[in-house]
Amino acid sequence: MKINTLQDLKKVQKKLAEAHEKAQAELAARTAAARQREAESNLFARAVGAIKRLPVNGQASISTPAPAPVAAQRKKDEEAVLRDALSDGFDVSSLLETDDALSFRRPGVGIDVTQKLRKGGWSIQREIDLHGLRTDEARVALADFIRLAHRQGLRCLRVVYGKGLGSPGKTPVLKPKVHSWLIQKNQVMAFVQAKPSEGGAGALLVLLKPGH
Repeated sequence: MKINTLQDLKKVQKKLAEAHEKAQAELAARTAAARQREAESNLFARAVGAIKRLPVNGQASISTPAPAPVAAQRKKDEEAVLRDALSDGFDVSSLLETDDALSFRRPGVGIDVTQKLRKGGWSIQREIDLHGLRTDEARVALADFIRLAHRQGLRCLRVVYGKGLGSPGKTPVLKPKVHSWLIQKNQVMAFVQAKPSEGGAGALLVLLKPGH
């Protein structure tokens, strides 16, 4: 624009001022927009968390968690529990010797074994007292006791169930059940009624097979 008068100069100055203000406004707008984008980006990063760049081939590497280890001993114990499922309906009358003590010896075991057991030929290494237990509790406790004793290589055990003096009819409730349960345990070779000093009619001496 050609400036000939003072009026023309004022017009030029005014246009320059307007252009400067416009440029300042545009700069401020761009700066504000950049800050807004940065704030949004930071907000997204905080929300998503740390990220990992994919490999060059564009495939993510996802590691599969290893399966939880199986406790071998626990598995064996659970299998043993299944084997120890003892029945109350097992008829043992034909398997017990017809003496007053109702002793038992597994087929193939000589009578001398029960005689030796009755005379104290083996020292009692461990005992369990089933007094006060309900039938189901006594069944489980006896099965665990026999299994663990055999695993530890023990041979002679005492099982106490009481004479039933406090039971209705003064009869031992657990006695016939214990006889039945012991006969169902393959680890048991023989058993006899304990001597009076060791429990008499309220206990049994049990002989286990030799452990492996």
